[in-house]
Amino acid sequence: MDYETIVMELIVNGGNARSKALEAVTAAGKREFSLAKEKMEQCSASLQKAHDCQTELLQKEAAGESGMPLSLLMVHAQDHLMNAMTIRDMARQMIQMYRVIYREKADCCQEAE
Repeated sequence: MDYETIVMELIVNGGNARSKALEAVTAAGKREFSLAKEKMEQCSASLQKAHDCQTELLQKEAAGESGMPLSLLMVHAQDHLMNAMTIRDMARQMIQMYRVIYREKADCCQEAE
């Protein structure tokens, strides 16, 4: 892949991963935990694609290939990737919190009966 394609792949896949993680949190908030799991799997797949692109860039740089400028677009791409990873990590925690909240609600209601 050429440099511009790799950068765009980072942006697209980072953005997709972020969106899927947020969709997973929304699903968990609606008690749709199987959908949340599916969305998190899609998030991970997008992050893997982005990571593969990033690895390709790193390998090219390590091999001394020139023509890979540090551009604003590259900074933007890396920002997308890092934000997606942060959102993914937070989404995991939020989904677990929803599981606990709904379990405690269910336990509370059973005790009251």
